[in-house]
Amino acid sequence: MEIAKDIRDFLMTRRAKITPEQAGLVPGARRRVPGLRREEVARLAGVSTEYYVQIERGQISGVSDEVLHAIARALQLDDVETAHLFDLVRATTRRAGARTAKPRAARQRVPDGVQALMDSMAGAPAIVQNGHLDLVGANALGRALYAGVSERASGTPNLARFIFLDERAAEVFPDWEKAADDSVALLHVEAARSPYSKVVTGLVGELATRSAEFRARWAAHDVRAHRRGTKQFHHPLVGDLTLRFEALEITSAANLTLIGYTAEPRSPSAEALQLLASWIATAPSPEASAPAATDRQ
Repeated sequence: MEIAKDIRDFLMTRRAKITPEQAGLVPGARRRVPGLRREEVARLAGVSTEYYVQIERGQISGVSDEVLHAIARALQLDDVETAHLFDLVRATTRRAGARTAKPRAARQRVPDGVQALMDSMAGAPAIVQNGHLDLVGANALGRALYAGVSERASGTPNLARFIFLDERAAEVFPDWEKAADDSVALLHVEAARSPYSKVVTGLVGELATRSAEFRARWAAHDVRAHRRGTKQFHHPLVGDLTLRFEALEITSAANLTLIGYTAEPRSPSAEALQLLASWIATAPSPEASAPAATDRQ
């Protein structure tokens, strides 16, 4: 990652989203930028224009938390965006330590207790993913729900790689635009947290090289949380499902998140989940948690 460039691009895209009216300023005439000018952000943050320009250029040595919070307020950043700004700034102080940091294991392991918990959730799909969106674990229903993602993966399935590089992604995720936006936003968060991770930079580089859709979203620098919400799926056996999800950080394993899914009671999605669970229970072998061979390309 080029930290200074990422700080600059993030701050520029954030101020482009705020109009003078939204910031409580008089817009004036002959504006050449879609959002706030640098001097307007500086005024709102209570710093000099020269100082803010220096910060926006990524020259943040010695910048205090108070100033960063003032800039976050001026740009009306939400909690996730504010945390992202701080992660970017902190990344500049981790350069020296990055060279001596121990490499992470090639494959992360789901703790036994977490796997047992997921396996006990017989009626609810559950998966575990890491910060760069590898699917590192699941229960039986989760494996069946995400079979379209994992069945053609040569190694550990990766959601971002599937969404942007597999032509069947829009079949598995009917709301492909939202799935794509969410995956890039999550990768931006992880890239700021782990700016010197070869796995993260390699994945981002691969996707940026091979996907124009990814490049456009990456340039927007949007970040967001992925704690709860709804997600749409299409499964070749049971059709469309709209499921609620809750994302829970696994405190006993760094950088892993458990995501559990439930359906609205007595809804078509609940019936579809029950049908999928019944199919898993009667499948002739554990490998049958993936769609039938006739559904594969």
